[in-house]
Amino acid sequence: MLNTNRMKQDMIVILDLGSHENTVVARAIRAMGVYSEIYPHDITAEELKALPNVKGIIINGGPNNIIDGVAIDVLPEIYKIGFPIIAAGHNRALCDEKLDEFTSDEAAVEKALKDFVFETCKAEANWNMANFVADQVELVRRQVGDRKVLLALSGGVDSSVVAALLLKAIGNRLVCVHVNNGLMRKNESENVEDLFRNRLGANLIYVDATERFLSKLENVADPEEKRKIIGTEFIRVFEEEARKLKGIDFLAQGTIYPDIIESGTKTAKCVKSHHNVGGLPEDLQFELVEPLKHLFKDEVRACGLELGLPHEMVFRQPFPGPGLGVRCLGAITRDRLEAVRESDAILREEFAKAGLDKKVWQYFTVVPDFKSVGVRNNARSFDWPVIIRAVNTVDAMTATIEPLDWEFLKHVTERILNEVPHINRVCYDISPKPSATIEWE
Repeated sequence: MLNTNRMKQDMIVILDLGSHENTVVARAIRAMGVYSEIYPHDITAEELKALPNVKGIIINGGPNNIIDGVAIDVLPEIYKIGFPIIAAGHNRALCDEKLDEFTSDEAAVEKALKDFVFETCKAEANWNMANFVADQVELVRRQVGDRKVLLALSGGVDSSVVAALLLKAIGNRLVCVHVNNGLMRKNESENVEDLFRNRLGANLIYVDATERFLSKLENVADPEEKRKIIGTEFIRVFEEEARKLKGIDFLAQGTIYPDIIESGTKTAKCVKSHHNVGGLPEDLQFELVEPLKHLFKDEVRACGLELGLPHEMVFRQPFPGPGLGVRCLGAITRDRLEAVRESDAILREEFAKAGLDKKVWQYFTVVPDFKSVGVRNNARSFDWPVIIRAVNTVDAMTATIEPLDWEFLKHVTERILNEVPHINRVCYDISPKPSATIEWE
């Protein structure tokens, strides 16, 4: 579906012709102060013209330009649309300009891109968070009118920023629902209640659905199925809460751009279905409100600061929508889930003590569904391992590994082995993204 959630910003459209570099190009343009979005290769000229403030088009080719054995191209009408067009990553005779792959001479490519955006397209550098917030507030008011919005509030960065934006837009017509699905971090739900109800004065409904979720997930090992079950149950809980209220027609979510991209496009296979994208039920009874769905993670944080949220809230480490459900690998059991929760709490406590919480973007523990032989109390043990993961990233599309100090790792390992039942081994995951993803499932 085409996005019309922009009003004032000039835009450069990127047409995806199978490139791995679409997000790199989009972010490079946004870094210049010009808005950019990615659209599928088969968008029509009519659909393109319906987008507001388009100043130019980049046709971005790459290795995924074969679908069902046939090389894809944009529709012929696109070349005659009247917007300036540049081709990146492939040769297009019908384009007036061409741009080499973004992996070549970075300085030359940056200059060529800047020349195209500002000199050829005459775009203005008017993409900033003040404009974005003003636009989204107006668009939410138009969409919602005088009705109420139900917000799925996990307490993470994305949903917290959405809450702040919607409070600014519609005030007390926002109803926040926090669902404790039994897959939260230690003390997470208690902290959410304190922050949003007591400190921010939000209209918050707390639902303890632990038994409901864990029973639905029993014996389910496939990660995609787990995500979809969690997504569906979230929606069902919200529907039930909405029926208790009057005038709830809208569901707000903290969906961001990486969620949409990783859930699959026409030229990129699904990496994983995010519970708020691929996990939504087909018979959804709400109209969605997703004001952040075209922002990258760092832009979401910038938006939170623009809205006046506390620094510690905006820069807290991300927590996946499915929660610990994708860190308790395979079929979830309550004892392994508790091992994930307790080991994660130890890791977060030690990161804070060492000041690493201000340096590392995301850090957590994983407990897989297999055991190994060990020794405990001078006797054979057959217990689970804990895997530690700590990564740095800007936009969550790529990630590097944090080189943790050896003594620090030894100390964390000792605490986990001594304090978490049924764990006899601790490992450190040093796989970057790609080829790994940040989460294990």
